Order: sequence, then structure tokens, then C-alpha cells
Amino acid sequence: MKNILLIILMIAGLNVFGQNGHPSIMLTKENVQAVREGVKKYPLLRSSFDEVLNNANKALKIPINVPVPADGGGGITHEQHKNNYKNVLNCGIAYQITNDNRYAEYVKNTFFAYAKVYNTWQRHPKRKQTPGGKIFWQNLNDCVWLVYMIQGYDMVFNYLQESDRKYLTDSLWTSVINEQTVVNEKNFNVIHNFAFWSTAGVGMAGYVCGKKEWVEIALRGGKKDGKSGYFKLIDELFSPDGYYEEGPYYLRYAIQPLVIFARAIQTHQPELKVYEYRNSIIKKAVDCDLQCTYTNKVFFPINDALKDKTYETEELVYAVDIAYGNMASGDDLLDIAQQQKRVIISDGGFQVAKAIYEGKAKPFAYKPQFIKDGRDGNSGGVGILRTANNTNQTAVVMKAGTQGMGHGHFDRLNVLFFDNNKEIFSDYGAVRFLNVETKSGGGYTKENDTWAKATIAHNTLVVDKTSQFNEEWEEGEKNTPKLIYFNANSINSNNGRTVQVVSMEENNAYKDVRMLRTEVLFLPDNAESPILIDVFKVNSSSEHQYDLPFWYQGHLTDISFKYKTVTNSLKTVGDKSGYQHIWLNGEGKINNSNAAITFLNNQKFYTTTFWADSSTKVEFVTLGANDPEFNLRNEKAFIITEPKAKDQTFINITEPHGKNDPIAEFTIDFRPSIKNINLISDKDEVTAFSFEYKNKQYLVQLNYSNKQEFITIK
Repeated sequence: MKNILLIILMIAGLNVFGQNGHPSIMLTKENVQAVREGVKKYPLLRSSFDEVLNNANKALKIPINVPVPADGGGGITHEQHKNNYKNVLNCGIAYQITNDNRYAEYVKNTFFAYAKVYNTWQRHPKRKQTPGGKIFWQNLNDCVWLVYMIQGYDMVFNYLQESDRKYLTDSLWTSVINEQTVVNEKNFNVIHNFAFWSTAGVGMAGYVCGKKEWVEIALRGGKKDGKSGYFKLIDELFSPDGYYEEGPYYLRYAIQPLVIFARAIQTHQPELKVYEYRNSIIKKAVDCDLQCTYTNKVFFPINDALKDKTYETEELVYAVDIAYGNMASGDDLLDIAQQQKRVIISDGGFQVAKAIYEGKAKPFAYKPQFIKDGRDGNSGGVGILRTANNTNQTAVVMKAGTQGMGHGHFDRLNVLFFDNNKEIFSDYGAVRFLNVETKSGGGYTKENDTWAKATIAHNTLVVDKTSQFNEEWEEGEKNTPKLIYFNANSINSNNGRTVQVVSMEENNAYKDVRMLRTEVLFLPDNAESPILIDVFKVNSSSEHQYDLPFWYQGHLTDISFKYKTVTNSLKTVGDKSGYQHIWLNGEGKINNSNAAITFLNNQKFYTTTFWADSSTKVEFVTLGANDPEFNLRNEKAFIITEPKAKDQTFINITEPHGKNDPIAEFTIDFRPSIKNINLISDKDEVTAFSFEYKNKQYLVQLNYSNKQEFITIK
């Protein structure tokens, strides 16, 4: 496929760039009239266009402002240049749909304003890198500016005189392309999300301006050797399942240039068959990113994720419209589009709005699945267990893939638990206040490294109070976890019930420590919701302290063992590896073989019952220590600790139960039904234990080397 692609790139139709007619990217010449008519007929297209038109009209009322760049993210000049590229695109779309020359004239005048001053600007005074951005504090934002601006230019291309186009090419576009491909050559050719925006902007500029050279370097890298560029990014950063190495949140960001440039390639060079590349990998990427969300619309907070982002974000609107309208994805994408409440005014947006109008929408099909990570699909992955429908879904996520480069966290075998439309066991995500200039200029704060990436910040094992790979992400890139078993349709041999299971092994995060974790979603008899069975097996040839934290959302309501709280003079749990950020609120030692902790979340109770021995202790902690600028949220956890052990198996069962209704003022089933967890056998190949649920005993056996019958529950 790669050799064929290189040949096609060298010989196929490159001399006809710019002759497809304009517009030619999201909205194309042959479909403009249909979109104009669709705006009148299809409600979602109409409301989406009304928003664009309203913003375009606002832009016409305000003088064009192209200030000298001065501020970091969220600052005045930063936001003004963002508004400029949004105004250009809005007015360009408004011109195409209304044929009103006022909008085209606004776009033209904005371009001329930039052309007049762009080459007089030096490097950005608050640049984050070297050489860094010119319009914005980081080159990445300049790339985004180009992606939007070139679409606006495409919209008004035919309105401009040939002399205007020549002037803008000579005075603006050529300089911008040089800035991206020569001055910031490293960012352009890097294998990273930055390069998706850079290559997309340069390539689309080449198509719109008829510049073969720009397109070639965008597709194949600065040296045109295929070792970088758009297709190389797709090869290196996506697994065969469409999983993006930096995680679903960062795919959310990279997916917009990925799909827009694909749309442009398909229009201008259909012979490249970009939609079919790597077995339709772009289409898979869109579906994968949506599968990595919960029913509250939020992305799984893996790696440097901001937890306020949902699939309603603009990047996913582009992705859904193009995937459905141009890549023939299923009708369940229309469910997502309805929740997004808008479409892009484009060929794809037209198709989405039309299909919704015709009643084709189906509920989005969330699937339990194992999503492979790594370019070849052999670098671990993300296991997702799901039960019930989209309004009452229980979901479990085990993260056990690649490190995720610099945006990755040290959290191998981390587990997230969702239920009742809420996070139950959560991940902090990233420490960043996006575009809030007073908070580290809108970038990541220092606590992102000292806390958010630390292993103790996640629901996974910490050995000797140190983070995995000694917090060196390059080391984490060298090795990946191993999938032991996954099955979303395992049949319990006793009664035919479906049991969902994921089991992963990690042997490199800590020297001489083997970690094997298994998650099971199981519905006992007479249970309204499935329970989460968590078995974490640790082996080493030397003694260690093993800490297993559970960061819970909600409020503690009951603890089954004696504990002592700290009433004054709080102290931290440790002095490094994230421990310096957590206050010790209380601790207890387990005297019985079982202990239970109950908390209340969204009017529902959750109890974690765990097997313990005489050395097991539990610490109750709150995040917020050593935080002089108040950057951290005050989240809470309980940490199950074995202070001195070589081999250890943690067995934890989390049970949703009961209800607390503050309006009707009643509470039911606030006590758990799980009890009497008993470890029966624990060997290298088999772990067996029993527990009771509502007075019925269940025997669980995990057969780690038996793929035919990995789990039995009797």
C-alpha cells in the first residue's frame, strides 16, 4: 500500500491542483446549491447556519483588528487572532450561502490586513518554544489559524480578483507556509498532534492556491521521503483499531485536521483513496474516539485530559459530519449529532441534517471491547466493559497501552469505573486552566508533572511510594503491557450468565515487580446493577510497600473498621512522587479478613469490600497539599496498603446499591450485600476466592493461562 501510494503521489494529477473549482474543502462547488436549499428545509442545518450568520453579522459591525501579537493563551491579542480566523470562516460560509458580497469583502479585507503586517512581526514575545509561534505563543496555534483561514480563503476565492489572489499568495500565504515548513521545520516533521494541524493547513493551502509543492510536503514530509507528513502520522500514531497514541482526549484535538485534510485530499486527489487508507483507519479513529466516552458525553480522562471536554466540542462536530456524510458511517452517528445540536455548514453537515430530518437516527451503539494500542496493534490497549443501555450504563475502563509520549501518565493498569451517568472511581486528568492567562498563562501548571502524571494520582498500584518508570516517559515508551484475556461475552458455566472480563499484565513499570490485574463485571442473582470484581496480583523476589489507591467521587457514609482521623495539624503522606500533594485525613488497620468502605454518589451508594490480612492498613486522604497557587481540586481517596510483602493479591469488590432521595426524604438499601470474601487458592496460574451476595455464596476462579475457560463463577 505504501509503495503504491508513493507512486501515485509522484505521478497522479498534481498539475491540476486548484482547478477543481471553489469552494473545495468542507463545502464543495458541486454541492453548494443543495446546501443552500437544505438550509431552508432541514431544521438542524438551518439552526446551525443561523448561528454562523449571526456571528458573521456581528463581525461586520466591528472594525477589523489585527494587533501585534503580545499575549499568551487567553490574553487579549491571543483571543483577537482566534476571533479573526473564526470570523473569516463564518463570513466565508455566509457568503457562499447568501451570495451577499459584504461577507466576502470582510474576508478579503481581513486577509489584506494580515498581508500588510505579517512579515513585519518578529517571533512572539511569550513564545513557548524555539523558534515558536509568530501570531500566537506557540506554533501549534499558528497552525490552527492556518487551517481555519485557508477554508475562509477557499470560500471567497472566486470573489477575489486574480491580482488580489497573487498579492495574497506572494505577501501572506507563501510567508505563512515558510513559517510552518522551514522556520518551524521540527514541528512540521514531528510525529505528534502538532503536525496534524501543520500538515493539514499547508496541504489545504496547496490545494486552494494550486501549489503542488505545498501539497507534496504536507503528504510526505519536508523532504518528500515519506518519513514524516500526513500519511506517516497516520501510520505511526494510530493502532489498527483507530486508537490514538496520546489518548482519546488528544485524538479529540487531532481529529479535526485529520478529517478536514482527508476531505480535501478526497476532493482533489480521489485516486489516493484516503478514506480507504490502512483499512479505513480514519473512519475507525472517529468511532474509536466516540467509543472512548461515557454516556455523560465526556471522554475517558486518560493522560493529559481536561475533564470538561465532551463530544459536543467543535472538533467532534467536524469528525461526525465527515464520517457520516463522506465516509458512510452508520446511522447511530446521527444520535451523537443530535446531542451536538449543530452541524458544520458543509457537504457532510448537509447529509447529517437531512438524515436526521428523515428519521434515520439510532441510539449510539456503545460496545464493550478491547481497543488495541500501538501502530501494529501489539502494544497493549484499553479494555472497556459495558452493560445496560445508554441511559443506565455501567462501564469499566482499564488503561494498559503505550506510554502516550509526553502527554502520557504513569498509570499502567489504571482502572476507571462509571455508573448511574457519573464517575465513581475517577482519574484526575490534567492540571491545566485552558486559556486562563492568570494560571500559568493558560498552559499546564507545574502540578501536572508533580501530581497528575504521578502513579499515586491514579487507581493503580504504587510500589515503594515511587511512580512507574521513575517518571521518565521515554522509558515507558520502550515497553508495553500484555493482554492476558478479554471477553465481553464470557459465559458462566454454572448458569449461562454473561460475564465481562479484561485481564492485563505489566512487568516493566517497576524493576522486579510483576503486576497482573483482572476486572470483572458480574450480575449476581437478584442484583439491580452489576458488581465490579477487581483482582490485582503482585509478585516480586524482594519485599516492597504496595499502595492501591481508589480515587472516589462522592461522600463517605460508612467504614466497617476502626480508624483514627486527624483533627488538626495535617501532614502529607509522603514527600515526593505525588505523595507530597495529599493530606492524611485518617487511617485504620484491618483486624478482620474483610473490610468495607461505603460512599454516596448521585443519590446511589457504592461499597468497596476487600479481602485483607493482619498487616493491611487503609489511609484516607485528600488532595491539596503543597499547592501554593491553589491549582489542585480537593479530591479524595482511600489507599489500601500492604507495608511489607513480596507477593500480594488484592481482591476488591465494588457494589452499587440503594438510593438516597433528598427530595422525598427516604433512604433504602444503604448497607451492602457483599460479605465474606475468602481467598481459597492463589498460585501463579490460578486465583480462586469466594464471596457472598444476599446470602448466596459464589466461587470465582481465574485461570490465567486458560483462554478457553479463563473465568468460572459458580
